[in-house]
Amino acid sequence: MPDEERVRLRDGSRVIVRPVRPEDRELFVAGFERMSGEARYRRFMSYKKKLSEQELDFFTRLDHDLHEAIGAIDEATGEGAGVARLHRRADDPQVAEAAVTVVDDWQGKGLGGLLLQRLTARARELGVKHFEASLFTTNKAMLRLFEKLGCMRLEREGLDVLVIDVELPVSESPEALSTALRSVAEGTSEVVPT
Repeated sequence: MPDEERVRLRDGSRVIVRPVRPEDRELFVAGFERMSGEARYRRFMSYKKKLSEQELDFFTRLDHDLHEAIGAIDEATGEGAGVARLHRRADDPQVAEAAVTVVDDWQGKGLGGLLLQRLTARARELGVKHFEASLFTTNKAMLRLFEKLGCMRLEREGLDVLVIDVELPVSESPEALSTALRSVAEGTSEVVPT
């Protein structure tokens, strides 16, 4: 993945997409404040009023190998817009827990698909073959994104939680992998030359 990429979303808004850095801490704090209680609940699967110092360390101090995250920053304001992350299992680094979070005012613009596309490409570089995620059954948008990504297996965990396993697209050719990943973003964005 390039160090930084400028991308125009389907509504014309522009974001800078890049790996998360330790100095992004304040972007996470401010982005969390811009998430509704419902969005926080969907992401963390519990009610959360603020991010702890330990969580902020976890979200921003990455080794970019076992733990990777790709963020999107509003080009106009410099505010955080969303993030996609993976955390590889120590006992099986070909499997990674994956999550995508988009702040409320950026939802519905194709940003989640774009971030998942970039995260998937990075995961393939790292040798990841499967994403795992726990989602509420009501989180239809995330279920659709993961479903478009590849072969998905679902398991129920309780009444309202699904545990999914998604087999990532396999391809020897970069062109074929790019085509598969573009289907995730549904042609909703374009890279803007810098």
